[in-house]
Amino acid sequence: MSWRSDIWRIGLATTPIAAAAQPGGLDRAEIRWLDPGPAFTFLADPFGLWRDGDLHLFAEAYDYRTRHGVIDRLRFAGGVELVERRTVLREPWHLSYPFVFEAEGETWMAPEAHRSGRFTLYRAAAFPDRWEAAASLELDTPAIDPTIFRHDGLWWLAYAPSGPQSAKQGRLHLAWASDLMGPWTTHPGNPVRVDRSSSRPGGTPFRFEGVVHLPVQDCSRTYGGGIRLLRISDLTPDRFEADAGPPTIPPASAGVYHEGLHTLSACGDITLFDVKRIDRSPGGLAIDLGRRMGRWRV
Repeated sequence: MSWRSDIWRIGLATTPIAAAAQPGGLDRAEIRWLDPGPAFTFLADPFGLWRDGDLHLFAEAYDYRTRHGVIDRLRFAGGVELVERRTVLREPWHLSYPFVFEAEGETWMAPEAHRSGRFTLYRAAAFPDRWEAAASLELDTPAIDPTIFRHDGLWWLAYAPSGPQSAKQGRLHLAWASDLMGPWTTHPGNPVRVDRSSSRPGGTPFRFEGVVHLPVQDCSRTYGGGIRLLRISDLTPDRFEADAGPPTIPPASAGVYHEGLHTLSACGDITLFDVKRIDRSPGGLAIDLGRRMGRWRV
């Protein structure tokens, strides 16, 4: 019986996202790598915000023993020294992709939680550690890797649909709203893009040379094999046009974590990202068997 475990590791690159996403951009940047942690656990999907000179990094914390993701927060004093780590959001369902952003005088988190059957937007009740459900947004499908941004006076949500892997990894859906809390209107062209190499969202949208760029995952070879920038040339409530650039792949300094990169997020002059190695050792199979036998609980 074969077995494989995707193991992710987070890097912090001292370069803005527009530069990091260029060919060779991560290789040219100074990178700080986070500790990989205990065997068969990982941190992935990094997003961050600066407060009072400190960097607060939010990430999916995952353990193969439970197969249940939670959201951890890591604080870097001055953006350099890791001084604190704690779990800040846990639900009965799996959580990942803690997309955090500031808007309307509040701090928000839009985590991936499609196994709950809905898309929930959270508000910081007391940043950075207390989060409360603020709204359940009605869409055409539970949103996978929901990514929120502003464009032409509207709120936009990019996401992948639930369903088979071909849909999760190869389709892009959009919705828009005048108000962040909704109601949200799904785009009539959904899925607006069908391409396993450039559809599933994978990071922070940003504007470069007057054009919105959406990081999307390249899953053509493997899940989260790289990031491409989707250059959006036309985006309205009834139109969508975009083309994808070349893939951003792990830098040489990633070492054994060279088999994927699936999140690229902006945090001021720092870009947060994750890289992947694939573990094919018997240990992963033993952990899975132990989980199935009820040896580990969430």
